[in-house]
Amino acid sequence: MKREVLGAGVAFAVGVVLIAGRAHLERDVPAWVLVVPLAITCAAVLVRQRAPLVCLGLGVIGITLDGFVGPSLGTVLVFTDNLYAAALYGPAGLARVLLSVTAALAVAGGAVAGFIAADWRMLAVMGVQAALVLVTPVTTALVLREQRDRAAVERVRAEQVAHLAELDRQAAIAAERTRMARELHDMIANHFSAIAIQSTAALSRKDLDPATVRKVMESVRENSVKGLAEMRSMIGLLRQEGDEPEATRPRLADAETLVERVRRAGLVAEFRVEGEACELPASVDLAGYRILQEALTNALKHGDSPVDVVVSYEPAQVVVSVENAVSERGARLPGAGAGLIGMRERASLVGGSFEAGPQGSVEAGGRELQAGPRARGGGGWRVLAVLPTSPSPSPSLTPKAADVDRSVPGPVGSRRR
Repeated sequence: MKREVLGAGVAFAVGVVLIAGRAHLERDVPAWVLVVPLAITCAAVLVRQRAPLVCLGLGVIGITLDGFVGPSLGTVLVFTDNLYAAALYGPAGLARVLLSVTAALAVAGGAVAGFIAADWRMLAVMGVQAALVLVTPVTTALVLREQRDRAAVERVRAEQVAHLAELDRQAAIAAERTRMARELHDMIANHFSAIAIQSTAALSRKDLDPATVRKVMESVRENSVKGLAEMRSMIGLLRQEGDEPEATRPRLADAETLVERVRRAGLVAEFRVEGEACELPASVDLAGYRILQEALTNALKHGDSPVDVVVSYEPAQVVVSVENAVSERGARLPGAGAGLIGMRERASLVGGSFEAGPQGSVEAGGRELQAGPRARGGGGWRVLAVLPTSPSPSPSLTPKAADVDRSVPGPVGSRRR
């Protein structure tokens, strides 16, 4: 508001000076009369931003009166600002209408002047002058208005891009947290489940001889040391940049170590490899290892002997299957409920399929898991993961839509994992 008041005051003062300097058309009216239309147009300057239509109306009234009593140069100059403000701050449609009207008035004014003076040169002179007074302010306002609108659009677009970037960042953080949680769950649960089961067994048995207790404690210590080592290894991988080093990546070829750990925890386990072992893609190798690790952890928590593990290397895929009897005593350790979900996610991330459920209900990747020699007889639990090893897996590897861990009835499906 202070700027408008200052601008109106300066314009009025300059207009009065011009009137005093006789910068107007002489007519039979006192000079002070010319101050009235000047004051009206200067009053319009006070509301040029808050009420551009009022500004235009006052300006038209002032320039019309000035045409009868003058005209004076000061009033004409202030009126150009009235037009400019109306075109810039008023509605968009008003600016286009003003451009058409002022252009028509400039042509008409030049034609009338030329007709009255009977000289075509007067037409050109008056037409140019009218265009400078009427058309130029409106055109300038239209250009500035377009630039302002374009800047507003770019600002909105930049805000949208920043918002999308923030959403992408949050999604990346959530995905990384999920990956870290999955790795920690699969890596630590196996070791600490074995520790908990072995220590519970040692504490519940009072008739164990020192040699047996020592053997149990050695196994507990071994699982603790390996768990800490894998934890340090994972922390190191999270801190460094680049791909995962080959030397520290868990491999499906180390499946025998996982099975041996289950044996030391007290379960009877059998392991066999079918087909010729081959080099697997890093993502498939890690997914297969973690799925097997989690399946064996669940067998420790909820299952019973015997446990049958099969890793089958086929031309375009590797199949990991785990069968175990279901413990009639119930779960040895409480589960977090994330095991089946994590295994299914790992298989899906590499384009494979995963299913788990009671024997006779498990089918994945277009094939049904056949009962192993130790798990035959029914009442067991089966886990089957089919992981493609070629870049373009066949349609048969598409995961089924059924969610076994949610749909399996009975206490087995509701209690496990």
